[in-house]
Amino acid sequence: MADSSTQGIKTVLHPVSDLDAAKAVYTALLGFPPQTDEPYYVGFEAEGQHIGLVPGGAAQGMTGPVAYWQVADIEAKLAEVTAAGATVKDKPREVGGGRVVATFTDPDGNVLGVLQDR
Repeated sequence: MADSSTQGIKTVLHPVSDLDAAKAVYTALLGFPPQTDEPYYVGFEAEGQHIGLVPGGAAQGMTGPVAYWQVADIEAKLAEVTAAGATVKDKPREVGGGRVVATFTDPDGNVLGVLQDR
Protein backbone atom coordinates (compact mmCIF):
# COMPACT_ATOMS: atom_id res chain seq x y z
CA MET A 1 0.00 0.00 0.00
CA ALA A 2 1.37 3.42 -0.95
CA ASP A 3 1.65 6.17 1.63
CA SER A 4 -1.92 7.36 1.67
CA SER A 5 -2.09 8.91 5.11
CA THR A 6 -4.27 11.97 5.50
CA GLN A 7 -3.22 15.43 6.59
CA GLY A 8 -6.09 15.50 9.09
CA ILE A 9 -9.50 17.11 9.11
CA LYS A 10 -8.98 20.65 7.92
CA THR A 11 -12.44 21.50 6.57
CA VAL A 12 -15.90 21.09 8.07
CA LEU A 13 -18.96 22.15 6.09
CA HIS A 14 -22.27 22.89 7.81
CA PRO A 15 -25.60 22.95 5.97
CA VAL A 16 -27.61 26.04 6.96
CA SER A 17 -31.15 27.17 6.19
CA ASP A 18 -30.68 30.85 7.14
CA LEU A 19 -27.25 32.04 6.03
CA ASP A 20 -27.41 35.42 7.79
CA ALA A 21 -28.45 33.89 11.12
CA ALA A 22 -25.78 31.19 10.89
CA LYS A 23 -23.13 33.72 9.89
CA ALA A 24 -23.93 35.80 13.01
CA VAL A 25 -23.61 32.76 15.30
CA TYR A 26 -20.33 31.53 13.77
CA THR A 27 -18.90 35.08 13.81
CA ALA A 28 -19.74 35.32 17.52
CA LEU A 29 -18.29 31.86 18.20
CA LEU A 30 -15.02 32.48 16.35
CA GLY A 31 -14.65 36.15 17.27
CA PHE A 32 -14.08 37.43 13.73
CA PRO A 33 -15.99 37.83 10.45
CA PRO A 34 -15.82 35.34 7.59
CA GLN A 35 -13.00 35.52 5.06
CA THR A 36 -15.35 34.38 2.28
CA ASP A 37 -18.82 35.89 2.30
CA GLU A 38 -20.92 35.05 -0.73
CA PRO A 39 -24.65 34.28 -1.07
CA TYR A 40 -23.78 30.68 -2.01
CA TYR A 41 -21.06 30.07 0.63
CA VAL A 42 -19.56 31.62 3.76
CA GLY A 43 -16.14 30.49 4.97
CA PHE A 44 -14.08 31.11 8.09
CA GLU A 45 -10.39 30.27 8.66
CA ALA A 46 -9.61 29.54 12.30
CA GLU A 47 -6.22 28.23 13.42
CA GLY A 48 -5.71 26.20 10.23
CA GLN A 49 -9.30 24.93 10.23
CA HIS A 50 -11.76 25.94 7.51
CA ILE A 51 -15.39 26.23 8.63
CA GLY A 52 -17.89 26.57 5.80
CA LEU A 53 -21.58 27.41 5.81
CA VAL A 54 -23.53 25.93 2.91
CA PRO A 55 -26.93 27.57 2.37
CA GLY A 56 -29.48 25.06 1.16
CA GLY A 57 -27.12 22.24 2.09
CA ALA A 58 -30.05 20.04 3.13
CA ALA A 59 -31.48 20.33 -0.41
CA GLN A 60 -28.07 19.12 -1.64
CA GLY A 61 -28.36 16.00 0.50
CA MET A 62 -26.39 17.22 3.52
CA THR A 63 -27.99 15.84 6.69
CA GLY A 64 -25.47 17.40 9.05
CA PRO A 65 -21.91 18.73 9.15
CA VAL A 66 -19.41 16.92 6.94
CA ALA A 67 -15.76 16.66 7.97
CA TYR A 68 -13.32 16.68 5.05
CA TRP A 69 -10.00 14.88 5.42
CA GLN A 70 -7.17 16.57 3.51
CA VAL A 71 -5.44 14.08 1.20
CA ALA A 72 -2.63 14.21 -1.35
CA ASP A 73 -4.38 11.96 -3.91
CA ILE A 74 -8.18 11.93 -3.78
CA GLU A 75 -8.60 9.13 -6.33
CA ALA A 76 -6.17 6.85 -4.51
CA LYS A 77 -7.82 7.53 -1.15
CA LEU A 78 -11.29 6.82 -2.54
CA ALA A 79 -10.03 3.55 -4.04
CA GLU A 80 -8.54 2.61 -0.68
CA VAL A 81 -11.64 3.36 1.39
CA THR A 82 -14.01 1.67 -1.07
CA ALA A 83 -11.80 -1.43 -1.05
CA ALA A 84 -12.19 -1.38 2.73
CA GLY A 85 -16.01 -1.22 2.55
CA ALA A 86 -16.97 2.43 2.03
CA THR A 87 -19.38 3.57 -0.69
CA VAL A 88 -18.75 6.67 -2.80
CA LYS A 89 -21.61 9.16 -2.35
CA ASP A 90 -20.38 12.11 -4.45
CA LYS A 91 -17.60 11.55 -6.97
CA PRO A 92 -14.64 13.96 -7.03
CA ARG A 93 -15.51 17.39 -8.38
CA GLU A 94 -13.65 20.67 -8.55
CA VAL A 95 -15.18 23.39 -6.40
CA GLY A 96 -12.85 26.23 -7.41
CA GLY A 97 -9.27 27.28 -6.96
CA GLY A 98 -7.96 23.81 -7.77
CA ARG A 99 -9.78 22.25 -4.82
CA VAL A 100 -11.37 18.85 -5.45
CA VAL A 101 -13.84 17.25 -3.03
CA ALA A 102 -15.72 13.97 -2.78
CA THR A 103 -17.82 12.22 -0.15
CA PHE A 104 -18.33 8.62 0.83
CA THR A 105 -20.25 6.70 3.45
CA ASP A 106 -18.84 4.26 5.96
CA PRO A 107 -20.61 0.92 6.58
CA ASP A 108 -22.99 2.65 9.05
CA GLY A 109 -24.00 5.37 6.58
CA ASN A 110 -21.94 8.18 8.13
CA VAL A 111 -20.90 10.71 5.50
CA LEU A 112 -17.18 11.54 5.33
CA GLY A 113 -15.40 13.83 2.91
CA VAL A 114 -11.99 13.94 1.27
CA LEU A 115 -10.41 17.06 -0.14
CA GLN A 116 -7.39 17.60 -2.35
CA ASP A 117 -5.82 20.91 -3.29
CA ARG A 118 -4.19 20.65 -6.70
